[in-house]
Amino acid sequence: MSQGCFNACVQNSEAMGLSAALLAVAGGLTQRIHEGVVARGFEGVRPAHGFAFARLAPDGATVTDLAAHLGVTKQAASQLVDEMVRKGYAERRPHPEDARARLVVLTGRGWDCTRAAEEAAAEVVREWGDVLGEGEVRALGERLLRIAPHGPIRPAW
Repeated sequence: MSQGCFNACVQNSEAMGLSAALLAVAGGLTQRIHEGVVARGFEGVRPAHGFAFARLAPDGATVTDLAAHLGVTKQAASQLVDEMVRKGYAERRPHPEDARARLVVLTGRGWDCTRAAEEAAAEVVREWGDVLGEGEVRALGERLLRIAPHGPIRPAW
């Protein structure tokens, strides 16, 4: 094996290892947040709801906006909204600027669920601090923000 092939193979292997570690951490974080939300009494939610809540939280969104955020069709987003409305986490309101559109906003229960997710995420990050130290976790966050894509965080369907 030539030196060039060896270096490329090692680099590819390291890249795959790093990719696998990042995916494992992200998946584990998603699962732990979900478990924390359920443990706090919010039943009938899935991680996909949390990704939708993140888009709805600031000022609400149309189904079209939500579909773009989640990377799904308008039909899929509409079905997710129907489910969130049925479970009391969101409601549809008239859009203040577009009479043809409806604005989907979080209800009080939706906001409470969002706060429960934030608490669960903070617990996980504190555990990372126990393993890595607070400074390392802070540095990790800063480095990840430098390479993280801008835009919505989409669920891995």
